[in-house]
Amino acid sequence: MSTVSAYAANSATEPLTKTTIKRREVGPHDVAFDIHFAGICHSDIHTVKGEWGTPNYPVVPGHEIAGVVTEVGSEVTKYKVGDHVGVGCFVDSCRECDNCKAGLEQYCTGTGMIATYNSTERDGTPTFGGYSGATVVDENYVLRIPDSIPLDAAAPLLCAGITTYSPLRHWNAGPGKSVAVIGLGGLGHMAVKLAKAMGAEVTVLSQSLKKMEDGLRLGASHYYATADPDTFKKLRGSFDLILNTVSANLDLGAYLGLLKVDGTLVELGMPEHAMEVPPFPLAGMRRSLSGSMIGGIAETQEMLDFCAEHDALPEIEVIAPDYINEAYERVLASDVRYRFVIDTASLRG
Repeated sequence: MSTVSAYAANSATEPLTKTTIKRREVGPHDVAFDIHFAGICHSDIHTVKGEWGTPNYPVVPGHEIAGVVTEVGSEVTKYKVGDHVGVGCFVDSCRECDNCKAGLEQYCTGTGMIATYNSTERDGTPTFGGYSGATVVDENYVLRIPDSIPLDAAAPLLCAGITTYSPLRHWNAGPGKSVAVIGLGGLGHMAVKLAKAMGAEVTVLSQSLKKMEDGLRLGASHYYATADPDTFKKLRGSFDLILNTVSANLDLGAYLGLLKVDGTLVELGMPEHAMEVPPFPLAGMRRSLSGSMIGGIAETQEMLDFCAEHDALPEIEVIAPDYINEAYERVLASDVRYRFVIDTASLRG
């Protein structure tokens, strides 16, 4: 076992504080790497604050992790010391169920995916995330970061990137398709960039027009304020696909009305409370309401390679670990453009 510095939450109401955690010894199939950057995802905040159920404190959040390999196990074939690598939202799965075999490890029906933090390893020990100096992960759940992607920009791709890439690919976003993105935050700004890179016509639906300049710069062709009732009249029946990236309770009937025949609205944000789904907007145009959760390992690697090829990288603000609590408050206030990334240098010492 090795001792690593980290930032942890000890309760739903206390600030995160510096501590130490244990990482396992490197096994035959393990990759050890120094963590250089870790993104702050809204999921981290939901978990820490107990909004998705009471977590197993202490919680070391962070599932957008990028770093450099320091050691590999005796049977590792995919990585070597010095490689740039990343880890996303999970670090293991059963590997035997139909979904795992199909490359859909995020939907594992065996053990369920073993989350990067606030979960339990196969040996019964708790998982701790990327707000730390180093980690050890099985090589089959490690991603290769292309050389052209800086490590700080790579980190948010491991959640925000794949969370938006996966549904865009699944619902065939591309030339001739009209895609709307609800919300221009950490997820939303990546959805805009990726949909644009895939060749779709992109529209941002945001509460106000205050981020309109950014939205158009990032690749949207259109930008509308949802606070304006005329938006829903003007855009009725306009979109093949809508990605909802916000964790808020919306009037689903109004948004479903924006879809074309056979259009799909995909839930990516996870609001704390259930939303009412009116049947008539669904049935009237054979519309669908669906959801999506990150992606499997192969698809996440595909996403990283796609982002490298198309220079589709997140807009980030790099912070030191001692700024994490302030960053959380700013995320809650929508005061970040568009992803906080922790420089973990002080935790590697």
